[in-house]
Amino acid sequence: MAERLLIRALKGGKNTKVVSLNGKNITKMPSALEKLPGLKTLYLQNNQISKMCPEISNLTKLTALNLGNNLLEEVPEEMKYLTSLKKLHLFRNKIHRFASGVCDGLQSLIQLNLNNNQLTWIPREIGRLKNLRCLSVNHNQLASIPRELCFLENLSELQLNYNQLVCIPKEIKFLKKLQQLLLARNNIKSLPEGLCDLFNLRILDVAGNVIQMFPTGFQDLKLREFYCEGNPLFLKQPVSAIKREDVWSLQEITSRFIMNQLAEKNPFLMKAIKWYPQVRSIISQGRKCAICGKFFLTTWLECVEFVPPSKNWKISRNLQLVPLQILICSYKCFYQRNPNLFGICQV
Repeated sequence: MAERLLIRALKGGKNTKVVSLNGKNITKMPSALEKLPGLKTLYLQNNQISKMCPEISNLTKLTALNLGNNLLEEVPEEMKYLTSLKKLHLFRNKIHRFASGVCDGLQSLIQLNLNNNQLTWIPREIGRLKNLRCLSVNHNQLASIPRELCFLENLSELQLNYNQLVCIPKEIKFLKKLQQLLLARNNIKSLPEGLCDLFNLRILDVAGNVIQMFPTGFQDLKLREFYCEGNPLFLKQPVSAIKREDVWSLQEITSRFIMNQLAEKNPFLMKAIKWYPQVRSIISQGRKCAICGKFFLTTWLECVEFVPPSKNWKISRNLQLVPLQILICSYKCFYQRNPNLFGICQV
């Protein structure tokens, strides 16, 4: 069947624009494809192809190539000769690397689908795909993404669901055209402040991570859809605090110093405190900020604030049953603004 389809395509010669050989149990890419210089679309998904044939380099007018659900182990080097290629689908293969130089010739590429592979890294050369608009690398094993990816100025959709990411580069702020960012089911602990500069962002999915709070200005994003279920954000709230006071009592200042020094096991204070039961009684009433980990007695400058999401945001259905408030880092706490007195806050 595959042979008949290929023969029919070859008869068309230069006039053949589309070839579809999906699900034909092909183990090798047909080298006869080089005789179709006018070919624009090639479908080869659901086969058993493990390597590209060198002859494909002659298909310089090819704009769409689908090799999904095959046995490729790398993004092949031969791809760099497909200078007109705009859509490349390599989902459900066994890809764990990019061949050297493969990104050099794909300057026309708009869409790249690498879902369901075995990638643990993305090369810095990805930044050369200047026309890329949609990058999908769901269901891989990525632990990080290169900062060069954040300089793809035309990127509007970035999908990185179901990986092992722990952070997002601060350079993400340069993706000014980004409209959709999908980061579900990773190990991300926090989002960079630069995310709040993405004024064109409309869909954000961070469900199933380990995020506790969001950066300053997050509530001002013009999102249409926001998904955040499965984060520990709603399981632990910081100690409630009162607003800033211009003057603290001497007792507050002294108590903070003593409590934090004791927490650091200052030997002098640990020995001296035994002789002052009244002081021990006072500092026993102290509390600890859940965000920065420092101690206070009665007055605290809040590290965070709870902000309801915009009414225009579409949120997860199971979060609509309770009043949702997102935790925003509002301003740096006292310790961070006065490091010489109390040490550096780890917020």
